[in-house]
Amino acid sequence: MKRSSRLSLALHALVHLHKQPDEAITSATLAQCLMTNPVVVRRVLGELREAGIVTASKGHEGGWRLLCPAGEISLRQVYAAMGESLLIRTESDPGDIECGIVRTVNSVMGDFLADAEALLAARLERVSIADIARQASPNPLHPHGAINHG
Repeated sequence: MKRSSRLSLALHALVHLHKQPDEAITSATLAQCLMTNPVVVRRVLGELREAGIVTASKGHEGGWRLLCPAGEISLRQVYAAMGESLLIRTESDPGDIECGIVRTVNSVMGDFLADAEALLAARLERVSIADIARQASPNPLHPHGAINHG
């Protein structure tokens, strides 16, 4: 199964925007890099625009840009903007809630998930878009600053 999400698309797009700071990048260009549809790119980046992470301009020189340096954008900010959960909830069917055991299991599992989410948030806060970009290998087809597809 392919592991992809709006969060991974957002992170991928943000690294591309970081690597091209002097030019706005269109949804169509980003869609090629992310191997998806420009509509998907616009939806994902629209959520990041609402969160104050990116901006978009229209016209001949239009496209997407970061609103602040990539070193100031934490993965936690992006995670929050996308509204996705990396953790799987394990709650029982609502019809089972009458059972005291089900309520207790849900409560215990809820506590575990709350702890895990706090750890995840803390770790996401320590990593920036610039950190990801430093780890990303350049594409051999575009090693000198051109958009890296990958």
